[in-house]
Amino acid sequence: MGILYSQVYSDTTSIPSNAGALTFNNAFNLPGGLVEEVILRITTVNTTNAVLADFGNLLTACRIILNGNTTTDFRSGYSSSTNNAASQANTFLNSLGEGRMVEVPGDTTEEVFFRCPVGRQMPAGISRIETEVTWAATNAAVASGTCQWWIRYNSAAPVTSTIVASTSFNHAASEETVVVRVPSGVPGTLAGVFVQNDTAADQLNGIRTISQSDYSLSPGQIRAFNGDLSNGIMYADDDVSTTAQQVAVSCAGGMMLPLFGLTTNDDLRLIVNSSAVTTRTYTPVLTSPISGKAEPQGTQTEALIASPATAILDRAED
Repeated sequence: MGILYSQVYSDTTSIPSNAGALTFNNAFNLPGGLVEEVILRITTVNTTNAVLADFGNLLTACRIILNGNTTTDFRSGYSSSTNNAASQANTFLNSLGEGRMVEVPGDTTEEVFFRCPVGRQMPAGISRIETEVTWAATNAAVASGTCQWWIRYNSAAPVTSTIVASTSFNHAASEETVVVRVPSGVPGTLAGVFVQNDTAADQLNGIRTISQSDYSLSPGQIRAFNGDLSNGIMYADDDVSTTAQQVAVSCAGGMMLPLFGLTTNDDLRLIVNSSAVTTRTYTPVLTSPISGKAEPQGTQTEALIASPATAILDRAED
């Protein structure tokens, strides 16, 4: 097959608004094939300064379910249309590959792409996808827009990716052990864990991965090792430019901690030194080589025998 782009859903309602936070649930069918990524495309026509920097600042949560199996369960530590900087959603997705969250810089019009890696073999025929997206309120009115879901099929996709539901931890201003839950039954190894604070501030002295480090790594070290400090964060800010993306060396309160394929024989155990009382979330990312095996579907184990003749007789006998 090679590469094939397929639009599987479109509406004009599942978009953010200044009326408040909104959650949209959509479900639709898609053809079989090797799904490399699921793409959310959003366009809006809006009043000036609806969002001050990148559109990812509006993405509060995104969940994708393929044939009953959750492939993506991401939640931002914070989301705000007035956060005039790179978003946690932007930083997270682009940590999984350059250009996974990008947009055409603009003030009164927006065109945004969220590309979620999946790497799942859908069986021949028709499969089912369910999505749940929560948007924070915009800073100004949105007049119109579109929500589209696209599938990129790629017969050469190398890995299956699973964005696991985050573990939340209420921190004291001290050093504490954090156990990040890793689901059983999901194949693969840990590529990394995305650490998010609940505000646009690190409030963090350091993190030690017990199985991989004898010492705590400072936020600066983590960002050096994950590529952020090499101008590794790119985002749109139309107040600066409508023709170029902006670059940064950090996302306040968000960073990917690389784990280099750590095995999942146990939950992920970290020692986290927090500089403030706060709540952090820890989102693991699992990857595994694609085997070509189709995504499992439920199989009926009991026969349903429905006969009008029998039903009429049963009622007559009662």
